[in-house]
Amino acid sequence: MSQRRFVYLDHAASTPTDPRVVEAMMPYFGQVYGNSSSAHWAGREAERAIEDAREAIAGIFNCKPMEIVFTSGGTESDNLAIRGAAWTQRHKGCHLITTPVEHSAVGGTVKQLVAWMGYESTALPVDGYGQIDIEVFEDAIRPDTVLASVIYANNEVGTINPIPRLAEIARERGVLFHTDAVQAAGQLSLDVQALGVDMLSISAHKFYGPKGVGALFVREGIDLLPAQSGGSHEEGRRAGTLNTPGIVGMAKALELVYGELDARVAHYRRLRDRLIEGILSRVQGSYLTGHREQRSPSHASFVFDGVEGNMLLMHLDIKGVAASSASACKTGNPEPSGVLLAMGYMPELASSSLRLSVGKDTTDEDVDYAVSAVAEVVEKLRRFG
Repeated sequence: MSQRRFVYLDHAASTPTDPRVVEAMMPYFGQVYGNSSSAHWAGREAERAIEDAREAIAGIFNCKPMEIVFTSGGTESDNLAIRGAAWTQRHKGCHLITTPVEHSAVGGTVKQLVAWMGYESTALPVDGYGQIDIEVFEDAIRPDTVLASVIYANNEVGTINPIPRLAEIARERGVLFHTDAVQAAGQLSLDVQALGVDMLSISAHKFYGPKGVGALFVREGIDLLPAQSGGSHEEGRRAGTLNTPGIVGMAKALELVYGELDARVAHYRRLRDRLIEGILSRVQGSYLTGHREQRSPSHASFVFDGVEGNMLLMHLDIKGVAASSASACKTGNPEPSGVLLAMGYMPELASSSLRLSVGKDTTDEDVDYAVSAVAEVVEKLRRFG
């Protein structure tokens, strides 16, 4: 193997903030520092920056600016969408539909509603790729179903779900439809009219924006119970002083990525496929998880015979390769991946997962180094395991 180098292949967990984004944010730390709710000139300057950002994001979402709610990230956006909409729809029913392969920000919120607030939920089965069946989704809708939430691109295995068709069925049946698009943002379309969704969540740090800021699209006419009470910020949907630098940065990051989308996606796919082909050809007993074609452009994920995932991560880290086992939110958890178990994997294989996700600055040399590192580590762990 070549000399040790540092290779970051965990872009699905977080991306570096683009220098152009940092530059756009800087004035809002020390020059334009007013509270956007204040009536004076300093407040108005901050408010103008926030509303300009809202309009920019709305242009990418193909929605009205007032349909964008700023949040602290994907988790808050998911929570606000599910809990907020479920509660305001309670007079119509208490049945929720989701899947066993959602991010915990969705799955945990649904479980809380069931455990503490008297809701019922149906977790739709998925196939071996992590996709749900459209007919199964339609059959699961009951007269008292008020909300469905299905992930756009899965954070662990990268599989893309048929969101436009699912949203269409939900709309025909009078059911609100939310999608967690945190992994899709910056790689797939966020056109909410084409997707047909009622609510959609994103987080800036997944597409070269800053951490701690996100957005939730909420279609006009949908009421939400705020997750936190206080001021009347965001049309009464999310109390709290707005993060002006973060919001400006998120808008700039979205503008950059969707302005460069074709080139970025082509780069991601080429390196992703190089990773997949390299590992499957060099490591016996390795298996791709998720759909081969209908998957996030930057995402490669695997399981391995006779290897424990956290040990694999530790040894890759020693070699300078940053990766994840399952999602970044679960790394270090000794339990098998719930996503992989739902996809039909046995617990031993579901405990051997590896997620590698490329970025805009990843090189062929990075990928080749990582493939060699995985091959060497897997052989070592099997030999001494």
